[in-house]
Amino acid sequence: MSVNTGAPSSAAKKRHALAFILLLLAGALFGAFYKPSPNAFSSRYYPGEEFQFASLPALPSWANAPLPDFSGYADTDGKKAAFFEFLFPRIVLANSRILLEREYLDALAAKSEFTGKEKQWLKDEAKRLRVDPAPAGKAQIAKLKKRLDVIPPSLIMAQAANESAWGTSRFAVEGNNLFGQWCFTAGCGLVPLSRVSGASHEVAKFSSPYRSVRAYIQNLNRHPAYQTLRDIRLTDRKQQEPLSGKGLAAGLELYSERGEEYIGEITAMIRHNNLAVYDQAFAEILQNRNPAHLQQLASARNINELMPR
Repeated sequence: MSVNTGAPSSAAKKRHALAFILLLLAGALFGAFYKPSPNAFSSRYYPGEEFQFASLPALPSWANAPLPDFSGYADTDGKKAAFFEFLFPRIVLANSRILLEREYLDALAAKSEFTGKEKQWLKDEAKRLRVDPAPAGKAQIAKLKKRLDVIPPSLIMAQAANESAWGTSRFAVEGNNLFGQWCFTAGCGLVPLSRVSGASHEVAKFSSPYRSVRAYIQNLNRHPAYQTLRDIRLTDRKQQEPLSGKGLAAGLELYSERGEEYIGEITAMIRHNNLAVYDQAFAEILQNRNPAHLQQLASARNINELMPR
């Protein structure tokens, strides 16, 4: 879905061009993902994955399921419904596992000393989330909590639909990439057919759509381009306001070279498709924030356990 906002002015075009150049530079400097090592077997080598710790359960097998064929729907409303139904439990799974990581951070913050494994986990998290590798302590944990947080389902769904053409784009079908995320190492993904001469980026490939969701959340949580989004989220947290996809969308100016027009398009998709109901459904699922409940969500063998109620 696109929004008719009129032809952009010359000044707007210059701003968008500058924003796109900054995004390219930020991507080249910081990268989006790690390229898996040929001999890697630990989850830490895969983009968007969490670092394991004792209380984090194994992923359920359905998280590895491939992308369905969304091209066969003749009815647009049917395609949209199927797309959102496919995404929602994967979003709940990814976010619930992030909440378990936050619980683990809180548990560490209450300790006066850390074990060797705990120090290593904090070091790994700091590297993954691009937080200063300071000595393990309360200051480092506070910085990690600002980055290690959930993204509302409505924002994830709107961007996935927009970036993947409702799960039918080449990058979605061939690479399970629902968000157009780039990587910067040769062979890390699919080469865009329209890539300009001299560019080196590829569109990342994932082993499943769930991995794409998790990597997208990680990208928003750590990339310098999305600091505004994280600031909005932190303000909402401090004011005890529910996280809103439309609210956080204001921090996506550098996600696309279209800047403000892109933000308008995403917020219009959230509104037009009534995606805020999924934010509410997610909040209802998480009314019980008991760690045991989070554990159940984070390892749900039956995907229906994570569907809207």
